[in-house]
Amino acid sequence: MMSKVGKLGKVLGPKGLMPNPKFGTVSPNIKKAVEDIKKGKVEIRCDKDGNLSLSIGRANFDDKKIIENYKSVLEVVEKEKPTGSKGNFINSAHVTSSMGPSTKIALGA
Repeated sequence: MMSKVGKLGKVLGPKGLMPNPKFGTVSPNIKKAVEDIKKGKVEIRCDKDGNLSLSIGRANFDDKKIIENYKSVLEVVEKEKPTGSKGNFINSAHVTSSMGPSTKIALGA
């Protein structure tokens, strides 16, 4: 599949739409990949400065579901914290709509 999609790399790559085997978007089992994405599989992107970017919900989600997703993201990030790291691993968190301004949120539960 990558050999066919690879030709579109110059167009899809800069937009962040290029499929990647690491994220499960390239798979011989297409049915399972689509089911995983529909169930809410999330791609966490990290830039060179250590900032994480991900989606925790959509406009049609109720508040409880977004808060639940936010807490589960915090748990996963804390679980993946390197053993040699000391102090606060997460300094701040912001939430934003796709094209709107961001709002700082509390890190506690």
